[in-house]
Amino acid sequence: MKKTFLATCLLTLPLLPAPRSGLAQAGGAPAAYHDPAQYGKPFRGVPESQDATIYQVNMRGFSRAGDFNSVTSRLDSVKALGVNVVYLMPIFPIGQLKAVDSPFAVRDYTSVNPEFGTLTDLRKLVDAAHARSLAVMLDWVGNHTSWDHAWTQQHPDWYVHDDAGNLVNPIPEWKDIVQLDFKNAQLRSAMVQAMRYWVFQANVDGFRFDYADGPTFEFFQEVSQSLTSIRGRKMLLLAEGDKKKHFFRAGFPLCYDFGFINVMKHDVFAKGKSVKLLDSLNAAVYRNAPPAARMVRYVSNHDLNAWEGTPQEFFGGPQGALAAFVTAAYMQAVPMIYNGQEVGYSQRVPFMGPRQPIDWTPNPALTAEYKRLINFRNGSNALRRGELTSYSTDDVCAFTRTAGKEQVLVLVNLRSSPKLFSVPAGLAGAGWRNAFSGQPAGIDRPFTLAPYQYLVLRK
Repeated sequence: MKKTFLATCLLTLPLLPAPRSGLAQAGGAPAAYHDPAQYGKPFRGVPESQDATIYQVNMRGFSRAGDFNSVTSRLDSVKALGVNVVYLMPIFPIGQLKAVDSPFAVRDYTSVNPEFGTLTDLRKLVDAAHARSLAVMLDWVGNHTSWDHAWTQQHPDWYVHDDAGNLVNPIPEWKDIVQLDFKNAQLRSAMVQAMRYWVFQANVDGFRFDYADGPTFEFFQEVSQSLTSIRGRKMLLLAEGDKKKHFFRAGFPLCYDFGFINVMKHDVFAKGKSVKLLDSLNAAVYRNAPPAARMVRYVSNHDLNAWEGTPQEFFGGPQGALAAFVTAAYMQAVPMIYNGQEVGYSQRVPFMGPRQPIDWTPNPALTAEYKRLINFRNGSNALRRGELTSYSTDDVCAFTRTAGKEQVLVLVNLRSSPKLFSVPAGLAGAGWRNAFSGQPAGIDRPFTLAPYQYLVLRK
C-alpha cells in the first residue's frame, strides 16, 4: 500500500441501496445482492492464477494526459510483452476533506474519477483489453474511505470510533482516510455490492485489494463467495497483505509477497547475505498452501517506485534488475511488471502530487528481453506449475522446475562480481538446451557466471 501518509487514501461512493433479501438476482447472484444489467459479455480468457502475468498501470504517470484513453491506445504494446492481466490503480473519485491528493482516499466506490475520463472510457479500455486477450483488475481500496464519503454521515456505525466517539485513522500518518469497521455485516454487504457493480457495469475480471491486512477474514470470505458465484465468471482476486494463509483460506488465489522483495532488496543485494534466504522464504509461504495459490512477486510497483527508488537503484543497474526479475518470475510465483519497467525508465513515477509522466522512449533490447523471459514462462508448464527443487549457493539462485517430462534449470548470479557454480551430480550431463536459442548446453563441470548473469536451460 502506502509508505507515508502522502501515499494513503481511499475513494468513496454514493450510498448504495440496502441489500434486499429474497430478491432474484441477475447472473445467478445470491439473493442478497441487486446488480445492474450486465454490460458486455463475460470475458472467457481470464487466466488461471498460476498462469497469470500482471501489468500494473498508474494512470497518473502512464501518459501526459493521465487518462483511460491513453492506456487504451498503448494496449498493443502491453499485450506484446506477453502479459495477460492489466491491473489499474484506483479509478474512483478521491476525497477533498483533509486531502493529500492520494488515489487511495476513496470518496465514491461506484463512480469514475473524472480525472481519468468517464464510465464509457473505462468500458472502452476493458473492451479493448478483452479483444487482446487481456483480463482487467481494478484496485479496490476497501479498508477505509475518505472523510467526506457519504457513509460517514449516513452510516457512521460502519466506522471505527475512539473512546470519545470520534472516527479514527487506520494508521496515524494516514490523515486523509478513516477506518471502516468490518465487524459490521451491513458494511461488508454494501462493500461487496459495490464491487459487484463494477463486474456488471464495466465487465471487469477481478480486484487487487489494497491494504488487505485491515479487513476481517469474514469479509474476504464473503467477497470470494459472492464474486465467484456470478454465473459465467472467473474472477482474479489478489490480496496486498502479509496474512498469506488467511487470504488463501478465504478463497483468494493470489497474494503479494512482501517478504520476497524485502529479502531480495535489503538482504541479498544491499547486505550481501546468502541467496539461500530466498529458499527458506519460498518454503515458508507455500507450506500447506492450496495447489493453485501463488505469491505475486515484482521488482517494482507504485509504492516502491514512488517512495524508495527504481529497480536500477535497488539491484545494481539494468542487468541486476533483470536478474532479480528472472528470480521473481521463474522461482515459484506470478510476476508483476510496473509500467515503464519494460523500457528501463529510470525515474520515479509518482501517483500523488505533481504529475511526471513516463518517457516511453523505446529501449528495444530491454523490451525484447522482457518479452523473451515472459513468453518462455507462458510456454513452460514446468515454470508455471512444476515442482521446485533448489540447488542455490550463497551467491547463485539455482533451481529446477519439473512438470511431467519437462524440466527447466534456472541459474541466476545475484552478485556484481563473477561467481563459480559447481554443477550438482544430478544435473550434470547432456540433454540440456538453452531455453531461448535451443542450442545444446551440456553442463558437467564447474563454470563461472558473469555478474548478474542468468542461464535458463530446458530438457
